[in-house]
Amino acid sequence: MLTLSEVSIDSKRVVVRVDFNVPISDGTVSNDERLKATIPTIRYCQARDAEIVLLSHLGRPKGQVKSDLSLRPVARRLEALIGQSVEFIENLDDFVHSLQNTDILVPGKISLLENLRFDAGEEANSKEFGRTLGTIGDVYVFEAFATAHRAHASTDEAIKAAPVSVAGLLFAQEVETLTRVMHTPSRPLVAVIGGAKVSGKLEVLEQLGKIADTLLVGGGIANTVLLAQGYSVGRSLTETELVSTAKRFATNPSLELPVDVMVCNEITPDKNALFRLLDQITDNDMIVDIGPETGRRFAKIINEAGTVLWNGPMGVFEIDQFGEGTRAIANAVGTCSGLSVVGGGETIAAISKYSTAKKFDYISTGGGAFLEFIEGRKFPAIEALSAK
Repeated sequence: MLTLSEVSIDSKRVVVRVDFNVPISDGTVSNDERLKATIPTIRYCQARDAEIVLLSHLGRPKGQVKSDLSLRPVARRLEALIGQSVEFIENLDDFVHSLQNTDILVPGKISLLENLRFDAGEEANSKEFGRTLGTIGDVYVFEAFATAHRAHASTDEAIKAAPVSVAGLLFAQEVETLTRVMHTPSRPLVAVIGGAKVSGKLEVLEQLGKIADTLLVGGGIANTVLLAQGYSVGRSLTETELVSTAKRFATNPSLELPVDVMVCNEITPDKNALFRLLDQITDNDMIVDIGPETGRRFAKIINEAGTVLWNGPMGVFEIDQFGEGTRAIANAVGTCSGLSVVGGGETIAAISKYSTAKKFDYISTGGGAFLEFIEGRKFPAIEALSAK
């Protein structure tokens, strides 16, 4: 892929596909990390007297205009973060028409187009809609890793249609970091996988099982694998339909599962977490966290790693008394001397809760794309940029 730093954008109009799919509450952006992550790219373009047009989606309006999914609050928040006005473009056709009639470039100007998914052509990967987006400017910059695995107009056809298409600074860094982790990691490579469900992660677990020196598994995923190994897990969250598949994975020699757990009989903030060894779990128990010995074992392995890849909490960390295992992992990953790469919305939330002062070498905002990249799937945006 060509990257932004490899092409001239001096005094050009640059269209940047960003990921501003952020939570909005009462008309206000409640988490602006994804906005902050794009500021280096915006500043880079401004330093070269480029005019910047930002594109993003928000939520799933399914081709309909929905006021609660407008990007207007995002434009206001970006203004506050960047310290200058951001023009909000409500109508794409009017904007394109204005460019055709008075195409005067304004160096340093920032514009944000309304939610791309208000147009059905976005998710349909319409060639016409993609061509419109791709030809707004002189250079099309792809900076939205979280959407790179989807074949949509702004992630595929626009890249193909643009005069010049390049990977943005953030996107290039993400691809480079994850490629290095998957192909040339510093050893030992330790993968930490948690979260609620095996479905959607089983292929990732199998891929990691081939390359990781140690694979630490917790959360609801571990419950299903423990069930596959013959342990009783009571009323814990499991996916019984995947037990037979999990049996195949459970024999992987790199796999490390919990040796003790914390349980309760009802997942509510007023319930205490009770300690159980694996052979002590009762029919009424629900596993809500890894146990203290498991936390110590996992932390020791992480501390000795050359590279750590972490996705998913170890339990129901949103409730404080069920979050000690996730806290132990966050602290271990955040203080290990090896390269630490973390991703996924819940993982980032756990970091925010427990480890704001710790060091993480790379935090991916990719979510599902993060896991699909690890799995080894081809990304339409990467394919399009490479072909370009």
